[in-house]
Amino acid sequence: METSEKKQCRSTVIETIEAPLPLVWSILRRFENPQAYQRFVKSCTIRYDGSGEGGEGSVRDVTLVSGLPADFSRERLDKLDDESHVMVVSIIGGNYRLVNYRSKTTVIASPEDVMEKTVVVESYVVDVPEGNSKEDTILFVDTIIKYNLESLAS
Repeated sequence: METSEKKQCRSTVIETIEAPLPLVWSILRRFENPQAYQRFVKSCTIRYDGSGEGGEGSVRDVTLVSGLPADFSRERLDKLDDESHVMVVSIIGGNYRLVNYRSKTTVIASPEDVMEKTVVVESYVVDVPEGNSKEDTILFVDTIIKYNLESLAS
């Protein structure tokens, strides 16, 4: 009996942003507008609105800028918690090579200076694409997340 086991990898990216938590969260939590800080996103259309307000269960179609190894992604908002500042998003379709991708973003006030700095922690798990190593996959995904969080910081 053969079992084909999918290789998965996971990583966490942490970015400290010099802005108050309410401002950072107000940008990050807008599932319908990822292009506000994700520079690789060309456009976003809500396909299904789970709660009627872009809340949990909503599905978006994201068109990516040219030059990436994909041009379309379908994503689902699995969790949006405004009290604990947590958002969980899964890629559920598209022509991405990131299969079974699921990320959790947590926004917390920096212990250094509660009012002026915010720490964004984004962790994810994803299948390693055929022909890629775990290290290459982590490098690729971490680079995109870092770029997005640096864009958010500016």
